[in-house]
Amino acid sequence: MEKPSLPSGTRDFGPDTMLRRKYLMGTIEEVFRLFGFRPLETPALENLRTLQGKYGDEGDQLLFKVLNNGDFLAKAPENLLQQKDSKSLTSHITDRGLRYDLTVPLARFVVMNSNQIQFPFRRYQMQPVWRADRPQRGRYREFWQCDADVVGSKSVLNEADLTGIYDEVFCRLGLGVRIRLNHRGIFDSMAEYLGGTEQLLSFMQLIDKADKIGFEGVLKELETKAIPNATETWTFLHTTNALRTATEKLQALKNWPGANPGALAPAIAEMETLFSLCKDCRNPLDLDLTLARGLSYYTGTVFEVVPADDAIPESFSIGSIGGGGRYDNLTGVFGLKDVPGVGISFGLDRIYDIIEAAGKFPDLKGSSTRVLICPMLEAAYGMAYQLAGMLRNEGISCEVYPGAAKLKKQLDYANHRQAGWAVILGETEIENQTIALKNLETGNQENINISEIKNHLHLWQS
Repeated sequence: MEKPSLPSGTRDFGPDTMLRRKYLMGTIEEVFRLFGFRPLETPALENLRTLQGKYGDEGDQLLFKVLNNGDFLAKAPENLLQQKDSKSLTSHITDRGLRYDLTVPLARFVVMNSNQIQFPFRRYQMQPVWRADRPQRGRYREFWQCDADVVGSKSVLNEADLTGIYDEVFCRLGLGVRIRLNHRGIFDSMAEYLGGTEQLLSFMQLIDKADKIGFEGVLKELETKAIPNATETWTFLHTTNALRTATEKLQALKNWPGANPGALAPAIAEMETLFSLCKDCRNPLDLDLTLARGLSYYTGTVFEVVPADDAIPESFSIGSIGGGGRYDNLTGVFGLKDVPGVGISFGLDRIYDIIEAAGKFPDLKGSSTRVLICPMLEAAYGMAYQLAGMLRNEGISCEVYPGAAKLKKQLDYANHRQAGWAVILGETEIENQTIALKNLETGNQENINISEIKNHLHLWQS
């Protein structure tokens, strides 16, 4: 007999875990709606041609591909089968794949529905995505993303809203974070100084390693590359990043001779506006000039959220728990040009792991059964269901124990379900039209007339 198991990088979520996940998703969704975003869902399956070529060579390698229905080898070229050329064979045996992220499906949806959509289009989406990555802590092959995007507007007011969403969500969750911001235009202004666009992209890819290898590690790697002025630029960015405020950093950028003033000015103006609009955020906003993650495809502001240093145990290490940015030609790959977009994403699974490690989940007992009705004999079933219907009409969660088992077994079940109360219905209660009401936290028990139940509803609702 085969022992049951799960595919690597996937997980089951039991009831207790799901209550916590629902709490997180409910909190995020409430804030999305508070900021005027509307829900969207797209299929788990997308056509491969929709997904391929959107995430770079590495991303294409991580796509989960789904075999065609029926005899998927029937139309495969014989020579490829003989050569066992799996890479070339793929296009003949599969034309669908699992969703890699929520952004490309959004772009596809906008293009397909552009005549019905009113722009700017503000949508949120909370669904699982799949990546054939190497599983490790905080990284899974199946995981949830919680995204909010604004499509069809270039206004920096959208970035202010998205920053506000991050701030509000993490305040509600009681998790301190740093919201890191940067702008692609700042790097673009350095392209000429670094020898051109290709050298700029190489420079950004190298400094993206700073979180792992540090300032000196990046400096050593830059010294081996043929990128003009790379070490001077990296040293400037690192030094300027140590300044206390965004205003000081932006002023240093304005005075630096390595930046093209014409290219730099729009980025500076957007950052100044954004920091001014978000000055009341309760979590610190950090203009991080060394933040290069995602800037190879983002065209403007880029976001990254990391836990505050004192928000998690010292032994717990994890990467970012949110990120996003502006991409000013979101739908261009599908033929609809000049439709700008900006969006953010929450890493639900990493947020869960951090809050669990920090012991910051609230007591969610109230989400379980509040009252267990315990019938002690079959004759009590009708009375039990009459009472259950009344409680549910009042919004009180309850269940009837399925059978006339011994009282200890029923009460053990009630305690396992974290119920606050048990209603015991025996022969005496049926005859006298009463119930035995037991407080499972204190152990106190009293008998009350059914007609008096409404006077006790406030106890079961609390």
